[in-house]
Amino acid sequence: MHRTTVVSALALTSALLTAAPASAGTPAASGTGTGWEPAPTAPFDAAAGARCDFPIHAEPVVDEVVQKVLATRPDGSPSEIAYTGALVIRVTNTDTGAFHDADAGGSALVDYHADGSQRWHAVGPVLAGIGEHDSNLPRGEQLIDGIYTLDISATRYKTLHMIQGSTDNICTHIG
Repeated sequence: MHRTTVVSALALTSALLTAAPASAGTPAASGTGTGWEPAPTAPFDAAAGARCDFPIHAEPVVDEVVQKVLATRPDGSPSEIAYTGALVIRVTNTDTGAFHDADAGGSALVDYHADGSQRWHAVGPVLAGIGEHDSNLPRGEQLIDGIYTLDISATRYKTLHMIQGSTDNICTHIG
């Protein structure tokens, strides 16, 4: 089972990277019909104690992420989307100005369920904000890297199932 999961995840990543345009500025992102579209990451703020012991601001400094809808529901809403592309997010301690640039440019196949829950099948780094008691991970701005699935319940509880990889709490780099 473990070997099958790893092989499937590696095949998914290979397919995503082969099919995806090199950057958001390629013809696919400008609408030539390949289905890949820009998927910009919005900046965000978190109050002291929400993720880190201090307030943070995060915003992309490189954002070439693209998405492709692979499956839809009868009403036309997406049920499966592939994401890939370069993404570097600057996470700043707004009390001190200290910052860390996190490479969050992994690839993921995300299943969106009708109840609002999600399942991420991911390879490579993804940045996940984790509140107190909101995950099987500790509170923080967690950089998850490797081969894994991330289940996000309808109540937003995040459960990481690591196949191989690591996590890094960005709060420790800027606190």
